[in-house]
Amino acid sequence: MIEVPPGRVTLSDRRTQRRWTVEVAPFRMAAVPVTQSLYAQVTGRRPSTARGGRLPVEGVSWWDAVRFCNALSRREGLAPAYHLHDGEEAIEWNSSADGYRLPTEAEWEHACRAGTTGPRHGRLDEISWYQGNSDGQIHPVGIKQPNAWGLHDMLGNVWDWCWDVYDAEVYGTYRVLRGGGWADEHWSCRASVRRRSHPTFRIDDVGFRIARSLKSQT
Repeated sequence: MIEVPPGRVTLSDRRTQRRWTVEVAPFRMAAVPVTQSLYAQVTGRRPSTARGGRLPVEGVSWWDAVRFCNALSRREGLAPAYHLHDGEEAIEWNSSADGYRLPTEAEWEHACRAGTTGPRHGRLDEISWYQGNSDGQIHPVGIKQPNAWGLHDMLGNVWDWCWDVYDAEVYGTYRVLRGGGWADEHWSCRASVRRRSHPTFRIDDVGFRIARSLKSQT
């Protein structure tokens, strides 16, 4: 896990032309997306269309991702971050828990930028698998150059589920996706781009990356 320093990030939405600034406390984020190997070790499941241990897991819903976080936390003796209500699509985040969780949208963008202010933290072909260089397929994690904080595959390869609801008034329970994927054109692989999907949907270019709160935040 990489320790991400605190900072401030301004998020924006093209559809609504809205901009808002968020203060981000320090936290930890995995250097790469969750792999198929790790997902299988923790859950016993291999949901992905393409198969390979070092490939990022895909074909997982937002609910699959939060359940994975709790399962991994329990396996490592940590306090699960999420309380799921049986039989309901309801969830509570215990922000004081030391277990694994999904990053917030603001945390994700802050970590992706790694102190930069442009659309990307480096040259696209050097940091990202996208439509222009992926040959129409997903690739193993950690091959492309990381950003200045040591995070690989923040852009391209698979979209990352984030904790946040996208726009409750318009889209209900749809959750935020960030980062772009292997099938996307270059304009989707930018630090500021937001996408949304229903938390039950499973898509072949959507995975996730895990985070943890620091003890100093509890």
